[in-house]
This record gives sequence, C-alpha cells and structure tokens, in this order.
Amino acid sequence: MSKKDHAEVVIIGGGIVGCAIAYYVAKSGIDCVLIEKDDIASGTSSRCDGNVTIVDKDPGFDSLMSLRSQELTVALADELDLDFEYRALGSLLVCENDTEMQAAKEWVDIQNAAGLDFKLLDRADLKAESPYFADDIPGGLECATDSLINPYMFCYSLIHKAKQYGLRVYTKAEVTNITKKEEFTVETTNGTFTGKKVVNAAGVWAPFIGKMLDIDIPIIPRKGHIVVGARQKPVMMRNVMEFGYLMNKFGRDRITDPMTEKHGVALVLEPTESQNFLLGSSRQFVGYDGRIDINVVQTMAKRALRFYPDMIDFTMIRAYTGFRPWTADHLPIVSEVNEIPGFFIAAGHEGDGISLATVTGKLIEELISGKTDTIIPTEPLRFDRFAKATV
Repeated sequence: MSKKDHAEVVIIGGGIVGCAIAYYVAKSGIDCVLIEKDDIASGTSSRCDGNVTIVDKDPGFDSLMSLRSQELTVALADELDLDFEYRALGSLLVCENDTEMQAAKEWVDIQNAAGLDFKLLDRADLKAESPYFADDIPGGLECATDSLINPYMFCYSLIHKAKQYGLRVYTKAEVTNITKKEEFTVETTNGTFTGKKVVNAAGVWAPFIGKMLDIDIPIIPRKGHIVVGARQKPVMMRNVMEFGYLMNKFGRDRITDPMTEKHGVALVLEPTESQNFLLGSSRQFVGYDGRIDINVVQTMAKRALRFYPDMIDFTMIRAYTGFRPWTADHLPIVSEVNEIPGFFIAAGHEGDGISLATVTGKLIEELISGKTDTIIPTEPLRFDRFAKATV
C-alpha cells in the first residue's frame, strides 16, 4: 500500500527556499510535510555559491528584502543546531575602470542614503585585501553586512531543526499530479499527500507544478557555470564580485568583449571554509540543458585573469552548472494564487535564492497564518503582477 499523509501545509521542493519555509512553518506550530523529487538540496541549492548579499541588490525594496533576510540568517546561526559555515565577512564589488568607479561612488551614496553600510574603496584598499589583484584595478566598494554560508549544509540544518518542531520529510517523491476539491491532493512517486494548503517552492521546476493546476508561472531557467579551485594560498578572504555582475544581472549596457557579453560572464569569487574557492559567473538561457560548455568556462577563466593575473598558475579541479529561476522583473514570486485559494508560490529568486531564502520562508509562514503585518511588503512579490503587466 502506498504511503499517505495529511498535513495542514504541503511544501513542494527541498531546496533552500523550501527548507526555509518548512522551518518557519513548523516552528510556528503548523502541521506540515515537505516533499522533494530527489534528495534535500539536490538541485540548484547544491550547484551555486553561498553569498548572502546586499552588495548586488538594487536600492529600495530589493535591498530592504535582502537586509531582512540577512538579519534572519544571523539569528539562525544561533538557533540551528548544525553548523552551516556562516561567516560574517562582508563583501566587495570591484571596478575595472574609472567609468565603473564613478558608478560605484553613486551606488555607495544611494545605498548609504537608504541606511545601508557601504564604503568606497581605492586601489590601495584592494591591494590590502589581496596582493593578487591586478595593479590597474582602480577600486571598488564594500558592503559590511554581507556574509557567506554553505547552502547545502544550511538546507540540512534547517530540516534537522524543523523536524524537532514536527516537520515530516519525504524524498524521492516527485509530484505527478495535484487536484483540489475541499482540500488539495498531491500524488507523488512516493505516496499521496493531502493538505489544506500547498506551497510550490520547486524553483526552476515551479512552472511544471503550476501546469497541474492550470496556472502559468512565468519562470525560466537561467544556466550558470561555477569552477572550483583547489586548496592553495587564499586569493581572497571574503566574497568579491565585479561591478559588471550588476550589469549582467539586470540586463544593463556594459562595455566588454563579445564572448564575455555573449555568455553573460562576470567575475564572482567566493572563498570556502574548506580553503577551496568558487569562481563564476555566467548567465545563459538554454532551457534545461545542464551540460558544461567549455567555451563558457574558458571565458570565465579569462575574465578571472583580468582581475587576478597570477591565477594563471592556480589549479582548478572541476566545473559544474546550475539553473537560476528567472523572472522578467528580477523579483521572486512569494504569494498566494487568488484563483486557487490555499495555493502559494515561493519561487523565481534567480541568483538570490541563498540571499532571500530566510525572508521568503518567514513571509510564507506569515501569509499562511493570515498575518497582515508582514516582515516585508507583499505587493511587489504578488503572482498577479504578471497578469497586470499584460493588460
């Protein structure tokens, strides 16, 4: 006989967003179950970096959302039992030329005016950060509140604690059908689940869950590559991005060579606690094709050498890809679907799933509980904003 389970809330997706939702929902005392088609953190959350950042967010709602998420993550570093390699180091955004430096100065002024802790850095500041920086890099900026985590370990840490609050977890449970009458019925390859409410936290797979209820969820996979460096002398002690990363992320004009532009490449370097480092990044719309593209890897390596020329002697040990769940306005969908009461979407975070997982989890718990005084405003994240945009 196949497994059956009933819960107040059924959460679909065991990535970092689903795990954060499960934690906050279970902690609030609501009976819940989490189902995942493979294993916990087996998708995007194990194929990304671990940046919890504001430095790459647009001033305003975007940065406010990230700040609230950072505050929750700081609290979880104390609340959770299992270590997830939380490191509050701050992060850097570096500029390639004087034009970008002027833009960085304006960026710092805007963020400081919004009450965020940003500081402009000159060439000497960067050299003090790392002797590996190229001599002609003019400077950049620092965001003091940014941090790093191990997203894979964070997922398991959240689940470990959520189980103490009563969460039940089913893996190898791919959703095959969802129906709703008085309550939802979720059929999977590992049993059938019923619940009063369902949360679709399936990331790039969220549209497939939506189709089962005749809902069109406008999320598209955006592939990214990461190269892993071997243990050696540390290039950096904290996360660094180039200013061009913002241009790629938000689709803004950028002066660069054709291959860098074609593959959406921009420097991202993250030191890990195990003394390796992760090197990115790329952005491509190629459907669900997860194969490594050596041309993209070569372009990323060339880009890294622009900022760290001595890296040519470093050993790289492997490369992998993952999919960012992209939306047209670069904001996630964290919302109930009006047409199907009790059905919630928490997906579409693009490259910010790690940064925004905790605030998403808390907000979904508040929406499920019917709270109106929420941790962040809900209007910019509503699902129906896309329908309004097409009217």
